[in-house]
Amino acid sequence: MPAPLVPVPTFLRDWPAADQRQQLLEAPRPERLSLCARLLGVTEPALLAELARRAGLALAADLKPDAAAVPLLPARLVHEFQTMPILSPAGQPAADAIHLATLWPPDAEMTDWIGTFTSRPLRWHLAPPDRVRQLIVENYGVGSGSLDESEASAAAAPEVPATATEADADAAVVRFVTDVISQAIEDGATDIHFEPQEGQLRIRYRVDGLLVAVPVPENLLRFQDAIISRLKIMARLNISERRLPQDGRINFKAAGESLDIRVSTIPTIYAESVSLRLLNLKREAYTMERLGMDEGEQTQINRILAYPHGIILVTGPTGSGKSTSLNAFLRQINATDLRIVTVEDPIEYEVPGVNQMQVRPEIGLSFASALRHVLRQDPDVIMVGEIRDRETADIAIRASLTGHLVLSTLHTNDAPGAITRLIDMGIEPFLVTSSVELVIAQRLVRRLCPHCSRPTPVNPAKLQDTLAILGLEPVEAATATELREPVGCDRCRGTGYRGRIGLFEILKPNDELHDLIVKRESSRVLDKCARQHGMRTLQQSGWAKVRAGQTTLDEVLRVITVIEK
Repeated sequence: MPAPLVPVPTFLRDWPAADQRQQLLEAPRPERLSLCARLLGVTEPALLAELARRAGLALAADLKPDAAAVPLLPARLVHEFQTMPILSPAGQPAADAIHLATLWPPDAEMTDWIGTFTSRPLRWHLAPPDRVRQLIVENYGVGSGSLDESEASAAAAPEVPATATEADADAAVVRFVTDVISQAIEDGATDIHFEPQEGQLRIRYRVDGLLVAVPVPENLLRFQDAIISRLKIMARLNISERRLPQDGRINFKAAGESLDIRVSTIPTIYAESVSLRLLNLKREAYTMERLGMDEGEQTQINRILAYPHGIILVTGPTGSGKSTSLNAFLRQINATDLRIVTVEDPIEYEVPGVNQMQVRPEIGLSFASALRHVLRQDPDVIMVGEIRDRETADIAIRASLTGHLVLSTLHTNDAPGAITRLIDMGIEPFLVTSSVELVIAQRLVRRLCPHCSRPTPVNPAKLQDTLAILGLEPVEAATATELREPVGCDRCRGTGYRGRIGLFEILKPNDELHDLIVKRESSRVLDKCARQHGMRTLQQSGWAKVRAGQTTLDEVLRVITVIEK
């Protein structure tokens, strides 16, 4: 039997099987824990505890970086070995030793390499991989290993020709951009912004609707122009044109993820600012329940989705989840006996069995022109990504009146505002009353982290004031003795929130509303009438989510524009 290619550590000699051991030891260190867990059919936390026992290492629970030791280790080494200097279990930096968290027991090579950068003894701890990776990113910056390796290569071999050094730098930039996008996917970001500022290149992710600054390597500014050029090359843009805005797209594939990335560049006073919109066509689809709709709201919507004709409108500002809701509705009614055609810009989700069309205004394929052709395709259900003008609105209403169910979106603050918006576009009020069956206004608020949020007694006076700002009855405060508040933990990256949930205002026009619409009454009058007939407002929906412990009043106030009515 040939000798193993890699020496087998003591803690692995009798577990797992020999062929699995070799497979593990040949795998990259960052992948070993997840690979071993799959081979053994156990969870990663259970495996980590067993590895710590067998290797005689401590299992670190509360990881805090050792700021004094972080500069001692180069970023490329930390990334390669996935190890992080941490404070001792007592929470203090140790003068005699460096405490290091890692996700797989160290071997001789790893110990030797780290030993070349410090003479202090090493104390090893095993820790959860996601927490180790998070600390590395926070303290060394996203992609710091790639850029650090490029500079180290140039410093180690000054006699190397300039062309070779440039090739190394180019390769480092390619890896860095891939790292930034991969980290955005891992963090659940919807957008990435590369923003040149005075003396720095700022990178920010939009996560759960808010912009989050991304920790970046200290030497990032040196690579600024190369990073922007790399993004433009990936998007097939003109890298020599820096005076005009440009738009493009990237098909990105990495670690099993396939993304359609929309790229936009604009010239600024320092350099071009680049924004990336991440569209994961294969991501898990949302159901109405997962969107945050309660049983009553689902029943109300499902009743209208069963109609053979009419218009269902979803309204709200950009980023309020309108396209996600329409996608959930399509999946709810998708069946082999229905022909469903969509016209979108962009296509954010792939829906099996649905015919999806991407508008292309640059070649004359606008929403209106695409919708005309769709009507010749014998559809039962049509989804129009957005009603932007009168022509699109006219065709959508005509389609609904001729036996098609039409789903679309508008940009309005509330549900009654969608009615007046259509009339302002030039649609006759009697056509609006004949076609619009349901209007849903929505917002997205951050959901409290289920692992760390805690109940807190309320201040009745303060709660009454907040409810009054939202236009809710102060008497509601009397029934609330405690509400949940954010805390912050490893799983929510210290924010106290994880994911988002929807708030919904559902308007079903009745006969009285029809009369008001025909009279061209204002949205305030329509809103008052709808409330009198039981419409639950966005504010009331938000308060219900707060009472259920799913979000906070601060979140509701952040996303809802309170208008006196």
